[in-house]
Formats: sequence, structure tokens, C-alpha cells
Amino acid sequence: MKSLRILALATALLMSFSVAAFAAGTTCTKKVDSFDFVVDNSGSMKMKNKQLKMDKILVAKQALLNVNAAIPALDYYGGLHTISPNGTLLEQGPWDRASMATALGKLKSSDKIFGQMTYMGNGMQGYEPFIAAMKRPAAFILATDGDNNRGADLVATLSAMYAAHRDVVVHIISLADTPEGEAIIKNIAALNPATIVVRGEDLATSEAAAADFAMKVFCAEGQEVIVLRGVNFAFDSSELDSRAMGILNEAAAMVKEQPNTRVVLTGYTDSKGSDAYNAKLSQRRAVSVKNYLATQGVPASRMSAVGMGKSFKYDNNTEDGAYMNRRTELSFK
Repeated sequence: MKSLRILALATALLMSFSVAAFAAGTTCTKKVDSFDFVVDNSGSMKMKNKQLKMDKILVAKQALLNVNAAIPALDYYGGLHTISPNGTLLEQGPWDRASMATALGKLKSSDKIFGQMTYMGNGMQGYEPFIAAMKRPAAFILATDGDNNRGADLVATLSAMYAAHRDVVVHIISLADTPEGEAIIKNIAALNPATIVVRGEDLATSEAAAADFAMKVFCAEGQEVIVLRGVNFAFDSSELDSRAMGILNEAAAMVKEQPNTRVVLTGYTDSKGSDAYNAKLSQRRAVSVKNYLATQGVPASRMSAVGMGKSFKYDNNTEDGAYMNRRTELSFK
């Protein structure tokens, strides 16, 4: 009932402005504490993807670059490894978007395919101590075509991993192009109902698809929020203009009608500038909104201000998209 009331209030506010001021959206509550990108480095991944006309491992690379760009700016631990053969491109540690992007840049194809067999099951067995040490809950994001033509059975290995380790979920970025590979990926997904399977081509060519995948992997079930459209900021600014204040006057009235709820104000920036700077700027934006709502009678003790850093919800390559990313969202809890 509370969700319906929030949406009803948002609809009423929408009708009071010539430009949409509020809309339903999502915010991120951490679903995992750590994650690892694991890329199949076998010979079959060095072969061409028919759809994108490039080697499958390079499709996986672009897909993961897009996902990395879309991960919410929270305090995750992250790493990057290859499998079959196993290798470490980035050790597990506090996740940093730029460092991960640099590590992903090291992924490459090779002309040496002949004799490079696929030992995915054995490779995953080799990661057992590493998996045990990951912060919980954890996500493994495995980019693979599902080919496993030598050694231990991959599905059986992952089944044993699930039996030994709680709070670990394997998600699949699929580049399968054979019935056998598709069957293996399907069987992996069947091991855990929380597993998400997406096509690598979709993530590599669509920022929206990458953002949707990132939200599903990294964020708990999204709570309904109100996007304060019109409460957007000029570049590198946390100052509210008169239009924003008018919208916040309406928001304050809505919040005061629900006195038994807490309010979370979440600030964002566009993608220009460093992660560290934008984390602070987004926090200042959220605080600006909080302070203004307080002047309109909303008790400061009911409100929390959170800076989420860079947003990729809208296209940062356009002026309008970058402006929409420089926003604040309001949610109840």
C-alpha cells in the first residue's frame, strides 16, 4: 500500500509541472560485498563471434568494460582473473572503477589457438582457496562460451563449490555459439535460481543492458524511489536553482504526509571527472537537497544524504543525458 501511495503522490506531482518533475526509478542497496570478473581464456574464446565479427574474448572485454562503468559507486571488493589458463589481472581488493578498466584493457586475443584446450573445471577447482577467502556475499561473473573439452566437468565443479560455500552466486555472460556450450551454461544456471545469464553481445553494444545487468547483480531488490526531475544541477555545482526549489517545496509536502517514514536522498553526477571527486560532489548535492527540505519543515533527523558518484542511467555523451545524470533521488524506508 505504501508503494501505491508513493506512486500516486508522484503522479499528482507530475501533473503539477509542465516538465516531468518526478518519476519512478530505482536506487541501489548493496547485494554483494565482493565480486570477481572471471574470463574464459581458452582457445575457443579466441575465435570470431559471428554477430560482432570480432574474437569472443574481445566481446567479453567490451561487455565487462560496460558493466564496470555501470557498477554503483559503493565500497565493493573486486578482482579480475582469467581461467583456462588461470591468471590474475587484478588482485581482489577495494574496487576502483579506473583500476578495473585498466586491468580489463590487458585482455587480448591471440593467434595461438591450436592446442589450447579448455580445462574450465580444473581451472575453477584451482580457485577454491581464492573463493573461500572472498568477502561475503560474493558474485562470480563468468564470461565464457561454455566450451569445456578437457579435464574436470565444469558443472559438477560449480555444484561442489555451491555445496562448500554459501553466499556465492555465479552469473554468466554467455558467448556460447554451439549447442554443447549453450547446454553447459544452461546447466550452470540451473544450479542456483539467483544466477543471471546474459548475452555478451548485448552487454558489449548497449550501455543500458550493461546497467540493467549491473543493477541486478550488485543491488538488492530495488525499492521504489522518486526521481526529483528538475532538481538537477549545473556542471560541477551543488547549488539549487529556483525551479529546483519549487519542486522541492512539493516534495517536502509529500514527505510530511508520511511522518513515520525515513527519507534517503541520493545524489549523482555525470561521468566527467574522477571517481573520487564525483563521489564528493554527489554527496554535496544530496546534502543541498536535505538542507533545503529541512527549511521546508522536514526534520533533518528523518533524512539521510548519500552520494553515489557517477551515474550511467542516462547517456553521458549527450547534453540532456549528462544533465539528467546530475540528479537527486528520494526514497522512503
